[in-house]
Amino acid sequence: MTAPFEDNFDRANTPAPAAQPSSPAAPSAPSAAASARAEKSDGAVSSSSASASSASSASAQSAPPSAAGEDAGAALPPGGPFLGADWSQAGTNVWRIENGRLCGAMAHNHGVWLQLTLPVNARIEFDAISDVQDGDIKAEVWGDGRSAATSISYTNATSYLAILGGWHNKFHVLARLNEHGTDRKEIKVDKESDDPTQKPVTAGQVYHFKIERTDGKTVKWSVNGIEYLDYADPQPLVGIGHDHFGFNDWEAKVCFDNVKVTPL
Repeated sequence: MTAPFEDNFDRANTPAPAAQPSSPAAPSAPSAAASARAEKSDGAVSSSSASASSASSASAQSAPPSAAGEDAGAALPPGGPFLGADWSQAGTNVWRIENGRLCGAMAHNHGVWLQLTLPVNARIEFDAISDVQDGDIKAEVWGDGRSAATSISYTNATSYLAILGGWHNKFHVLARLNEHGTDRKEIKVDKESDDPTQKPVTAGQVYHFKIERTDGKTVKWSVNGIEYLDYADPQPLVGIGHDHFGFNDWEAKVCFDNVKVTPL
């Protein structure tokens, strides 16, 4: 990517196309739902919310995997369901455009990736909102553009992960490759604190994220103009396999808007 990229998802909600009859008629694909799972980390599970709408065309893409060991990292065709050619879901179909925002729920760490490549140094900005009090707003930066969790816990990411209100709104985290890693940077949430960086995510509030790297090695993360965490990496994630950006989620209903990526 050499020029800035912007997407405000200002496109109409598009229903799944009706199946086209054929002769002889093809059997319909069986439906599948991700099994309920509890994410193990820090003695807590991530947020829970109402399940996202599962309507989509069976011919457009397969149902999400329900257990570890399946090819969870294989990206589905770009655009499904109707996200636009610049976005691709990672082994799921829960991400969709709703009222001019990119939304997902019950993703179980199967995200959606921007397919344009990032330079080593870039600024990534977007607005984010959680529909539930559990927060769990998550973005991945400088990843491979297709990876997803292959087990209950997301310990095999290819990116840095910025998580606002993770683990039932207990932590804000900036991690490298493993969101549960001992090397992660974290802020423990304290709703009684006067420090704005310690406040929990409030349901329905819009948060403006800025994540940037300017020196090839230090990832900095701010929210609403306030710096939260930075990660100075002696072995920075750069080059092929570490050149994409995306959004992720455990179970909370989260939405994103006004994406802007600026090469630096």
